[in-house]
Amino acid sequence: MSDDLLADWARKSWIESANNPACGFPLQSLPYCVFADEDSRPRIGIGIGDQILNLQLCARSGLLEGLPEPVQRACEAHTLNRLMACDRPGHASLRARLMNLLDSLADQSTRDAVSTALTPKSATTLLKPVESSNYTDFYASIHHATRVGRLFRPENPLLPNYKYVPIGYHGRASSLVVSGTAIRRPSGQTRPDPQAPPAFGPSRFLDYELEVGLFIGEGNSLGEPIPIREAGEAIFGVCLVNDWSARDMQTWENQPLGPFLAKSFATSVSPWVVPITALAPFRMAAARSSEDPSPLPYLFDAVDQHNGAVDLTLEAWLSTSALRTAGLGPHRLSQSNLRSLYWTPAQLVTHHASNGCNLLPGDLLATGTVSGPEDSSAGCLLELTAGGKQPIVLPNGESRRALEDGDQVILRGFCRRSGFPDVSLGECTGTVLTTC
Repeated sequence: MSDDLLADWARKSWIESANNPACGFPLQSLPYCVFADEDSRPRIGIGIGDQILNLQLCARSGLLEGLPEPVQRACEAHTLNRLMACDRPGHASLRARLMNLLDSLADQSTRDAVSTALTPKSATTLLKPVESSNYTDFYASIHHATRVGRLFRPENPLLPNYKYVPIGYHGRASSLVVSGTAIRRPSGQTRPDPQAPPAFGPSRFLDYELEVGLFIGEGNSLGEPIPIREAGEAIFGVCLVNDWSARDMQTWENQPLGPFLAKSFATSVSPWVVPITALAPFRMAAARSSEDPSPLPYLFDAVDQHNGAVDLTLEAWLSTSALRTAGLGPHRLSQSNLRSLYWTPAQLVTHHASNGCNLLPGDLLATGTVSGPEDSSAGCLLELTAGGKQPIVLPNGESRRALEDGDQVILRGFCRRSGFPDVSLGECTGTVLTTC
């Protein structure tokens, strides 16, 4: 790690809450969001400690003077799309300015000016931060792919293409919803009895998927691939994703073309977008084994293999109606880590654009379910319950094979390293409602 990076991570903020190593929103993170306060109008902000800094007010008061004009105008927009469309030097200049405004070395006149644009997080409503034109979901966890494959193909759980090509599918951008949005149980065709015709009705095997989302920055022009050495820089920031899944519908409709209605009814995203540059201290080598085949040349970059993975802890928690009635907190279902992905974020971006597909600013690429090698690190109920055969027993004696009405799923993510403050991705939550 460079001396400059170490120096940046030693800086403190004059906002004291940001200096608590466990707060998750230190000076070095500055995650973006879109929020509304008492007048209900959406604005772009950044999180710092227990506060949100209103970038619209910063732009209008001259605190961003001297930055590129497109960046200043983007800070007055109502979503992050325009900011994501700015170039990387523009992103870097904004980030450097915001760090200086909030640095403990800032003079009193600067602090006074910035204070007028601060709002406590507790006084705001967090909104969907990006209007994504496109959403793609990958299948980048080899542990998830193997464990799920074993349920359906015990003799051949991992198909031969998996170690050569990042598998993914195009999802439904219109049903991306922000954390906290209630999820209506979907209806569709299922065939529980293989000897009987299918029936239409509410899903009886509703599941969550613990994922990480990658938001695209500038993107690429149609017909122009993104080289692997540049792909990491195409990522603007990351968020948490819950790709809700109706497993019984999915089993019936999945062949021969893959996910459709079992996945398109809702996908939740967290309200915080952590800049990819804020994850620099938590980079590490890719998880690919020396016994695995080398990536094809267009997917291989030595630097990416050395530090393209991210040490990001992910957790899934469940709160049921009965747990809440009894005054009990949510129960942790699993803990996994993004570092175990078989494909790095840069490889996912490169592969997506390798055929000339144009990625647009704000497009969302999700990793797919992030699972680890241990059963306790499985990122969905399909894995945790072995396809519904082994129900989970909760602390109050309830059991779950699938999500029930009133269940709330809470996803959390954070980076932690000795000598550095935590960087949090916040939470991504959703409560299941009965079907229409």
